[in-house]
Amino acid sequence: MDAFHAILLYVVVLIGFAATNLILTHLLGPKKKTAVKQMPYESGMDPVGDARQPFDVKFYLVAILFLVFDVELLYLYPWAVSAYAPDGGLPPEIRSTVFGVMLVFMSTLAIAYVYAWRKGVFKWR
Repeated sequence: MDAFHAILLYVVVLIGFAATNLILTHLLGPKKKTAVKQMPYESGMDPVGDARQPFDVKFYLVAILFLVFDVELLYLYPWAVSAYAPDGGLPPEIRSTVFGVMLVFMSTLAIAYVYAWRKGVFKWR
C-alpha cells in the first residue's frame, strides 16, 4: 500500500507542476499580438500561396502502397522469427502449412506490387 501512495503522490505532483506551468505561462507571457506573430510559421520561410491546395493523386497512391507493405512486414517479421526457432515457435506439424499460407500472402502482395508498377504509380511525370 505504501507503493500506491508514492505513485499517487507522484501523479499529483506531476499534474500540479504541469498546471502551474500552464497558468504561469498564460499570466506572465507576452500578450501583444502583431501581424508578424499571427502569421503561420513555415520552417523560417514566409508562406507563399494557399495552404489548401490539393495534392496530386500519386502522393496518396505511394502512401497507400507504403502502408500495405509496412503492414506486410508486421506479419512477416514475427513469423520469420518464430517459425524456425529451435527452442519453441511453431510446432513442427504445422510449419509447412504456415509456410504455404505465408507464400500465398507474399504472392498476393507481389501481384499487387506488379499491378501498381504496370499502372505507372511509381513514375513521377
